[in-house]
Amino acid sequence: MNTSTSNNQDLLLDPQTQIQTPLAQSDPYSHSQPHPVQPQPQSQPRRPRGFAATAAAAAAAAAATSTDPANTVSANVSGKGKREREKEKERTKLRERHRRAITSRMLAGLRQYGNFPLPARADMNDVLAALAREAGWTVEADGTTYRQSPPPSQMASFAVRSVESPVSSASLKNCAVKSAALDCQPSVLRIDESLSPSSLDSVVMTERETRSEKFASASPINSVDCLDADQLIQDVRSGEHDGDFAGTSYVPVYALLATGFINNFSQLVDPQGIRQELSHMKSLDIDGVVVECWWGIVEAWSPQKYVWSGYRELFNIIREFKLKLQVVLAFHEYGGSDADQVLISLPQWVLEIGKENQDIFFTDREGRRNTEYLSWGIDKERVLKGRTGIEVYFDFMRSFRMEFDDLFAEGVISAIEIGLGASGELKYPSFPERMGWRYPGIGEFQCYDKYLQQSLHKAAKLRGHSFWARGPDNTGQYNSRPHETGFFCERGDYDSYFGRFFLNWYAQTLIDHADNVLSLASLAFEDTKIIVNIPAVYWWYNTTSHAAEITAGYYNPTNHDGYSPVFEVLKKHSVTMKFICSGLHTSGNENDEALADPEGLSWQVLNSAWDRGLTVAGVNALSCYDREGHIRVVEMAKPRNDPDHRHFSFFVYQQPSPLVRGTICFSELDYFIKCMHGRISGDLVS
Repeated sequence: MNTSTSNNQDLLLDPQTQIQTPLAQSDPYSHSQPHPVQPQPQSQPRRPRGFAATAAAAAAAAAATSTDPANTVSANVSGKGKREREKEKERTKLRERHRRAITSRMLAGLRQYGNFPLPARADMNDVLAALAREAGWTVEADGTTYRQSPPPSQMASFAVRSVESPVSSASLKNCAVKSAALDCQPSVLRIDESLSPSSLDSVVMTERETRSEKFASASPINSVDCLDADQLIQDVRSGEHDGDFAGTSYVPVYALLATGFINNFSQLVDPQGIRQELSHMKSLDIDGVVVECWWGIVEAWSPQKYVWSGYRELFNIIREFKLKLQVVLAFHEYGGSDADQVLISLPQWVLEIGKENQDIFFTDREGRRNTEYLSWGIDKERVLKGRTGIEVYFDFMRSFRMEFDDLFAEGVISAIEIGLGASGELKYPSFPERMGWRYPGIGEFQCYDKYLQQSLHKAAKLRGHSFWARGPDNTGQYNSRPHETGFFCERGDYDSYFGRFFLNWYAQTLIDHADNVLSLASLAFEDTKIIVNIPAVYWWYNTTSHAAEITAGYYNPTNHDGYSPVFEVLKKHSVTMKFICSGLHTSGNENDEALADPEGLSWQVLNSAWDRGLTVAGVNALSCYDREGHIRVVEMAKPRNDPDHRHFSFFVYQQPSPLVRGTICFSELDYFIKCMHGRISGDLVS
């Protein structure tokens, strides 16, 4: 059969549209006659969507404006209204940040002074539930709240929590006596006499149902001689007990020797000055000293050529004073800013390698190299004269252990701290002052050397998205604020699919570095306490992204816990976590500007470490605090209201210069040590 003829027979001419349409194929299982298929209507053009719709609308508006002067005026008015809406949106964001800062401080006060078990990401529902349970109510998981009605003979009780108050139990009893004199009824205020003023947590107060309305204005609660409203929302701890730490836990105190006693040729400088310094420390009843042992001094000129002579002489002098010794193995650079009088670089042979291969150093997005610490990308790359990064660290640790074996055997060296990053802390060098960073800048990611980029490319390929093998391009500069960037602003790219992938990789690189180095440190110092220093990056803590923590390597936004994975690794190696304690009270303006929350960060970090069974220690951020600052540090070291009586295992006191008798720093350090040792009493507090 002719093919063309067959095709013509399968077509039917529509008398109205004059369009040939194919005959409908008959169903072999149907008894009905075949019928022609209805012609398809001509397709209409699809309406543009998304960006196309926006572009089309903009083009139409521009065309209309160009042809009609009235439309020009309307467009100007519309543009002005849009700008006003944008300004109002920014004002709303600022109000929201301020509200969050206030909420964070309230939560920190309830946790620290009221011992409320609020979660790290608590909201107002958690606060209301905690207050209700404290008052004796039952709060179920779905929010149902109820309590059993008390017997008529009993009075309702309301727990009053607070923040800080000079109210004493005597003043409360005075109120109760006045209450009884008003209507000859049993006192409306009852106090458990077994509670001491310092541990009094609640005040029971209510009006009897039979009380006449005429006595409402004469209520003892409204009396000017009794508690006022401001006092009722403050802590019932008496002010006279501030600074009274007699009988509290004994926390050993170590003093950090100032840098500069060992010169760049590993020689002890001014032995007589060292003896005088140690004599002052001994008179303060200090428990021991901390000495930083610099990689850039000991292995300065040639690989695996270690010169320990200066440190041997220094350690022998410390042994004469019968002081415990903690040694910091410092693998980072010291100094470099205008204020630093001492400069200790990485070993010279490492810097020579860096001249030919600059990728051994951390690198920012602009390609600027940071020589403060070796990039974690070379931990397993043989680029250091045939050795990897972690092999170089291990050889240094092993040499130290063999050189001072006698001091380990005698118990003089009680602990070893391993420097794992910039400033000796486990963090990326994201805040370099030499590159222009100033507080409270968010810093920059430090992952653009070729070795870390190779690691990122491998992670992206394993994830199945090779185009993710790049760093984000909208993170701002060193001194940017989170809301000025597209990555760290509220609902920014940090919480996108790519953002979460990148930040997980960035944080995991930090964790892997700690795991690798600590595995070898455990071999070198198997019977010695090992310490790791965790940074306190508290600025921008009251934002959703926690930008400064993120660039430092801690993926800790409001919807993700960035410290637990790190502490799991420290727990794996039985490491003591040392955390910086900020004893200074930052001003309200500074907190509002940087949305900083040192207390909130400290609460999260310390409780996360304690909950995982880690041993926790502390170190001060600055030296020579005032009396109030010392009290804040002591209360952080051994919280009064902790039901588990947890406290620091030791505390390291930093000072910028040698101690001198008769100075303010000397007397304040004496007071601080007595508080830490639990030997200070109220009569010694001035």
